[in-house]
Amino acid sequence: MNNFNKRYLLPALFLLASPAVAQIKLPKLISDGMVLQRAETTNIWGWASPKERIKLSFKQKTYETTADQNGKWFIKLPPQAAGGPYEMTFTASNKIVLKDILFGDVWVCSGQSNMELPLDRLIDQYPNEIKTANYPQIRQFLVPDEYNFKAPQEDLSSGSWKSATKDNILNFSGVAYFFALDIHKKHKVPIGLINTALGGSPAQAWISEKAIKNFPEYEQELQKFKDDSLISSIEKKDKSAAEAWYNSLNQQDQGLKGNWKAADLNDQDWDEMNIPGYWHDQKLKNVNGAVWFRKTIDVPASMVGKPIKLLLGRIVDADSVFINGKLVGSTSYQYPPRRYLFSGETLKKGKNTIAVKVINNSGKGGFVLDKPYQLIAGTDTLSLQGAWKYKLGAKMGITPSTTFVRWKPVGLYNSMIAPLVNYNVKGLLWYQGESNTAKTSEYAELMSVLVQDWRQAWNKPELPFLYVQLPGFMESNTLPEESNWAELRMEQLRLLKVNNTGMAVALDLGEWNDIHPLNKKDVGKRLALQAERLVYGNKNTVHNGPLFKDITAAGNKLVISFSNTGSGLKSLGGGALKHFAIAGSDGKYQWAKAEIKGNQVVVWNDNMSKPVSVRYAWAHNPDTANLYNKENLPASPFEASLSKAESQVNNSN
Repeated sequence: MNNFNKRYLLPALFLLASPAVAQIKLPKLISDGMVLQRAETTNIWGWASPKERIKLSFKQKTYETTADQNGKWFIKLPPQAAGGPYEMTFTASNKIVLKDILFGDVWVCSGQSNMELPLDRLIDQYPNEIKTANYPQIRQFLVPDEYNFKAPQEDLSSGSWKSATKDNILNFSGVAYFFALDIHKKHKVPIGLINTALGGSPAQAWISEKAIKNFPEYEQELQKFKDDSLISSIEKKDKSAAEAWYNSLNQQDQGLKGNWKAADLNDQDWDEMNIPGYWHDQKLKNVNGAVWFRKTIDVPASMVGKPIKLLLGRIVDADSVFINGKLVGSTSYQYPPRRYLFSGETLKKGKNTIAVKVINNSGKGGFVLDKPYQLIAGTDTLSLQGAWKYKLGAKMGITPSTTFVRWKPVGLYNSMIAPLVNYNVKGLLWYQGESNTAKTSEYAELMSVLVQDWRQAWNKPELPFLYVQLPGFMESNTLPEESNWAELRMEQLRLLKVNNTGMAVALDLGEWNDIHPLNKKDVGKRLALQAERLVYGNKNTVHNGPLFKDITAAGNKLVISFSNTGSGLKSLGGGALKHFAIAGSDGKYQWAKAEIKGNQVVVWNDNMSKPVSVRYAWAHNPDTANLYNKENLPASPFEASLSKAESQVNNSN
C-alpha cells in the first residue's frame, strides 16, 4: 500500500498539547532542509524550560530570547533574500544545529484527495517528468493526517522536508509539484510546499472552532465529537460490523472453498462477459459480494523473464489478482488505478491464467470503462479487454456504512492547520469541493469563512488564496440537466467576490469515469497562472478563461458579456458554440444557439420568444462545452438571469 492509500484510509485521532520539555525543542516544521519565506519577517519558535535563555546564531548574527513561564519562546528574524543553503544554531541547555535551510516562497497546499494525490499514482501519466525530476530547491513537507476536536495543536506529530529528487518525488502532491515547478522555473527561487490535504474531507473540517460558529449545525456536531467515548463507541461498532460482513463473505465464498484462483481450474461452465464492464448489466444484475473472473491468455516467449506490468484499469470495489494461481497484487478500495508490477518468472510461454476476485460493497460492481487493461513486458503488450469468464462466489447485502470521524467539523483545522500558522507563507492553494456537492447552497459562504479564518490565523488579511474549480465528472447528458456539481462550480465562481482570490478552471481536465483525473500537470500550471497575475505581479498574464460579467436582453436573444477574454473569445476547434441553455419565465431550460460577437456571446432559441436566464456548461460533465479565450483557457460554467443581473458574481480577481 503506497503512502497516499495509507493517508486516505488510516488517519488517526491525535491529541497533542504543548510539548513538555526540559531542554530546547523545535516544532517539526523548523527542521533540516526547511524552506522559509523570503522578503518577510521570519518567525522561529519552540519550547524550553520556563525562563530558559535561548540563543539563535544565523549568518554571523545572534538573536536571543527567554522562554515564558509555560516554556514557549519566539524569535523574529529580519526579512531575507531568496537563497541558501544556510545553517541555524540554537543554544540553551542543549544545542541544535539545523542545516540546508533555504529562503524562497512557501505555499500551503490543502483540500481533499485531488490535492493530496501523489506522483506515485501518476507514474504512467508522467514517466519522463518523474524520471528526470531533480529539483533540490523544490521541497515538500508532508503533514500527517490527524484530527483533534478539542483544541488546536501547537505541533505536528511527525514530518520532515524532502527535496524533489528521485528518492522523494513519488510522495509529492502532483498538483502542488507542477505548480511549484512552473513558479521555480520562472522566478528562480526555492519553493516550499506544505502538503496538508486529506482525501474525502469536506470544507467544514478545515475551519476553526471560532469560525464554525457561523454554521450552528456544524458547531453542534463539533461539540458532540469532543466526547472521546462517543468516538470510541462509533469506531468499535463500525469495526465490528465490517469484520462481521467480511467474515461472512469469506465463509460463504465458493471461490475460496473451490480454489478458483488455480491455473488448472475447469471454468467451462462459467458465464462470460466483456471486460471492461459491470455485472449489473449481466444476468447477475445488482449483486453485492464476491465475483470471480478468469481469462486465459497466450504469452509469447519474448515476454517471459522480463519485469511485468499488469494494468487492470479501476475496479469497483476491491480486488485480488492471481496469475497461474500466484497472488500478484490487491487493492482494498475502488479509487486507485490497478497497476501491479511483478517478476516475469510468474509467466510461462503459452497458456497463462489470470484470476481476479472482485469484492463489491454496494452499487455497480465490475471493471470501469475507458481505462487501460493490459499486460506489458518491455515493448510487448497484450490486451486484456474482451471476453472473461465469471462466476458469483458469494452474495451479500450492502456493506455496513462507516462514520468517517476524521471528516467531522474543525478536527482537521486543529491538527493540520493550527500547527502551521506561525510559519510565514506566500499563499494558499486549495483543491476541494467533491465532498460538499451534497449540500451546495452553503459552499460559497463556507469557503468565504474559511478564507477569512485562515487569513486571521496567519495574521495576513490579504493572504492569496488560489483554488481549483471542480472538473467534469460522470457520464455526459444529451439534454439540459440539473446538476449539483454545476451548482458547486457556481458557488466556487462566487468565491471570487472575496478579495485576492483566484480560481483555476479545470472543467476540461476531468475524466467522466474517475473522480481522480490524472491530468494534474495542467491543473498545477493553471494555478501557477493565477499566482503570476495575483501574487507575482505580472499584470500582462492572462490567468483565466472567460468569466461571466453581465447579461442583457436584445429582443428574443440574450447578450452575455465576459471578463478575462484575453486576445478574444473563440470556440475550441472552430465549430459552433455548445452547451448554452436558456429558459423563459417557466424555468425550463432548452438548448440554445450561441454566437460570438466581439467579447460577447449572443444566445437564442428560435422557439423561445422571451428568454430570461442562461446557463453555460451546466452539467456534471459538460464534455462538449467549448467556449475559450484565444489563450486556450476555458470559460467557467455559470448561471445568470435578467432579474438578478449580476450582483451574482464579481469577477474582479
